[in-house]
Amino acid sequence: MGRQNLESKVLHKLSHLAPALVLQALLGVALDDYAPKLALFLNKLTQIYIVATWLTVISALLNALHNIYLGLPVAKERPIKGYLQLIKILVFLLGGILIISILLDKDPAALLVGMGASAAILMLVFRDSILGLVASVQVSANNMVKPGDWISMPSRGADGPVLEITLNTVKVQNWDRTIATIPTYALVSESFTNWKGMEESDGRRIKRSIYIDVQSVKFCSPQLINKLKKIYLLKDYVQLREEQIKAHNKKYKYDKTMKVNGRRMTNIGMFRHYIEFYLKNNPDINTKAKLMVRQLQPTENGIPLEIYCFSKIKQWVPYEGVQADLFDHILAVVPEFELRIFQNPSGNDFQKISNKFTHS
Repeated sequence: MGRQNLESKVLHKLSHLAPALVLQALLGVALDDYAPKLALFLNKLTQIYIVATWLTVISALLNALHNIYLGLPVAKERPIKGYLQLIKILVFLLGGILIISILLDKDPAALLVGMGASAAILMLVFRDSILGLVASVQVSANNMVKPGDWISMPSRGADGPVLEITLNTVKVQNWDRTIATIPTYALVSESFTNWKGMEESDGRRIKRSIYIDVQSVKFCSPQLINKLKKIYLLKDYVQLREEQIKAHNKKYKYDKTMKVNGRRMTNIGMFRHYIEFYLKNNPDINTKAKLMVRQLQPTENGIPLEIYCFSKIKQWVPYEGVQADLFDHILAVVPEFELRIFQNPSGNDFQKISNKFTHS
């Protein structure tokens, strides 16, 4: 494909030079003696055409080389489109100087020296390109982002895979199918999140809390302990914990008539360990990664129990299914531990209270 482009585009444009060179050679012979001014004018046009043709040839050559490079495995890791664009800018800038020198009959070197005085204006005109060049070098050298990476940049309204990285812009296709365009230098000057690490890791993180009603937390009664022993994932732990507590309380001879004395099992503690065992036995959870169920600081909304683990499935839709199934089960088993999920009163709750007072 790259070779075909090289032959069909580059060689085709290069063939346009032949008639121009022949015409330039014949002009001096045919018109110098009869119409010198016309010969000079046509000679300048021919030279401009030759310069313009060389510019298109170089541009086509760079495009063909880029297409060949895209077929290499390294292209996914190290895009070079930004560098090629910079080369094109320099080539066309040089071509523009040559064309102006032809029209004005000036030495191109003299024009370059004269342009030094207008360097500030050029810096202003090519500000984005210069910043983009520096950013492209840093992005490529540090492997910060490449086409295909999923990045999030809320300040620029970008959240999705990178489509293209050029000298001046980075195109990101958002998940709603819109296209966000970000200046390349913004990737260096501003913060963004690259989800490549998650995609290449062994799992995708699940971090979510459920809120337990504080008033439902209590010590486990003998009836509740016997009930928990029937839970397959929990029975061995309950048995072990019961033996440890009995041995400890017997050793220190606590007054068992007071619940505050000695050690006792709590329903929220049993629930926390059950969730942990459930996660470790879930085939969709990566048990080699960090896994824990922790109790956070109580708030006005109850006691947060945070589930922190990693799903083996990283694709968005299946991942959401794994997470939903996990919390469906956890929420459904809460009453088995004589606990309650905290929920702010809704309109239906107030309606029940109103009806109660109405009928009383």
